[in-house]
Formats: sequence, structure tokens, C-alpha cells
Amino acid sequence: MSSRGTLTLFGAASVCLGTSFVAIKAGLATIPPVLFAAFRFDIAAVLLLAFVAVTFDSWLPRTRGDALGIAASAVFIVGINNALLFVGQQYTASGAAAIMYSMMPVVSPVFAYLLLGERLARWDAAGILLGLVGVVVIVQPSPDQLGTGAIGQSLVLVAALSVSFGSVLLQRARPRLATLPLSAWSMLVGALGLHAASLVLGESAATVPLTAETLAAIIYVGVPGTAVAYGAYFLLIADAGPVRANLVAYAVPAVAAVTAWGLLGEQLAATTLVGFGVILAGFGLLQRHQLQSEVERFVTTAEYDARRFESDD
Repeated sequence: MSSRGTLTLFGAASVCLGTSFVAIKAGLATIPPVLFAAFRFDIAAVLLLAFVAVTFDSWLPRTRGDALGIAASAVFIVGINNALLFVGQQYTASGAAAIMYSMMPVVSPVFAYLLLGERLARWDAAGILLGLVGVVVIVQPSPDQLGTGAIGQSLVLVAALSVSFGSVLLQRARPRLATLPLSAWSMLVGALGLHAASLVLGESAATVPLTAETLAAIIYVGVPGTAVAYGAYFLLIADAGPVRANLVAYAVPAVAAVTAWGLLGEQLAATTLVGFGVILAGFGLLQRHQLQSEVERFVTTAEYDARRFESDD
């Protein structure tokens, strides 16, 4: 794919995921949180399953690894993650939630070390510790600061941990099914689990007002915020590799913060921005070799283009 295509995928994933935090926050004013999360994947699962059925020759789960991968993704990446994310966003700003969610790439190496036995170097450990310091700066867990905002941010953090854990379990399952079909099935199974949890919690669709604002929030979170965003993200992984794809996690908070400021009037505390910078530094340490390779590749390409331009003249 061309560099323009890669940038398009990066932009689509960043914008759709970032604005979804704002749409979630807006919809939570009238929709019970776990039920809202279930609606999100009702829509996304139907759209993605229809898409993979048309575009993939093999889109049905066939192996034990496929089943285990779908289960891990449905429980941890779709179910627990979104239930906690939607509940947590009731008590924290959209931008702050997106920043806390950016801890995913930082904590994943810990689960990879525990479950897969992957080596954890000293600089990797330093990067993880930096990420945790960033979380402390954001939440400020002192007796005076432990209000509903800190509780909401903590729930979003646990949601991010659930995604990281589920992603490593998915890797351990070694499914043969392609990523996009597996994600579509995971969304379907996860949606059913979220509906069950919603019923247990006493949430009811009868309490949801059928207003234009409510329907717009549900449709936006389900279509651009999930179906399009996930599709663009997985295509980006296939095209540009996981390192550059993971950088989406750091573009999303900026999109969420600007959108929330423009539409909802939300403001971010200075300490939240400082904490995000510390988390980003931790990610840089963890991905130092890959980022160095990307920089060298960029410089080599730029030098080649410059020499070709000079020779053309």
C-alpha cells in the first residue's frame, strides 16, 4: 500500500476511535452503560460479519485455537473491557479516559512475559515503570483526590489492562482464523455476554429514550467508532506493522481531547497532560529498537528520494 494509504488508515483509526470516546460520554447521559456497550457490538458485529462473509474465503471458526481465540477476545477485549470503559466514562472526562486507555501498549509486555515467557529487558522494565508513574500522575491517588473522577479513571485503567491481557491470551491461543473474521465473531459473542451482564445489573432498554441524540450516539459508536475503527486498525497492522499501528493509541487521546473540548466543553488538567507525556516516554523505551528501525528506514527513504530528485534534474 502507498504511504498515502497508510496515512489514511492511521487517520481513520485515530479519528474514529478518538471521537468514539466523546460519543460514549454523550450517550451515557441517557443509556445505561453496560447496555450501551452491548448496543455498540450488536451493530459492529453484524456489519463486520457481513463484510468478512463477502470478502474472506475462510471466515468461519474451525479449529480449537479459533474457538479459544474468540473466547479470549470476547471475554477480555470486548466484554470486560467495554463494560468497565463505559461505566468508568460516567465519572471522568473523555480525553482523560482516552489517555488512561493509552496504557495498553505499555503493559502488554508484562502479560507477554508472564504468559508467553517473552524476555523482559531492564529498559523494558523501566518503560513499564514510567507508564505506571504516568498513571499515578493522572489519578493522583491521595485521600483528597480519590473522588469519582479517580474511580472512573481507575475503571478505565482496568479496562486497558483487560485488553492487554486478552491480546496476549489471543496470541497464546494461536488461532488460524484471520484477524478481522476472528474479531467479528468475538464482537458477536462479546455482545451476547454484555447483554447478559446488563440484565443481571437490572438495566433495561425500556428506559432508553428514542431521541435523535440517543440514536445518533448508538449508531456513531457502533459504526465509525467500532466497525470502521477496528477495520482500519487491523488493516494498518497488516500494512505498516504493529509498532506504527500502536502509535494510534497515542493519537487517540489528542483527537478525544480536542473533540470533547469542542463539543462538550471538557477541559484537561495539566497533570493529565504531564501523565500522558510520561506514559508516552515509557512506550518509547519499550519500543526503542523498533522506533529506531523506523527512523532509520525513514531517513534512508528520504535520502534515496533526494538523490533521485537530483538525478532527475
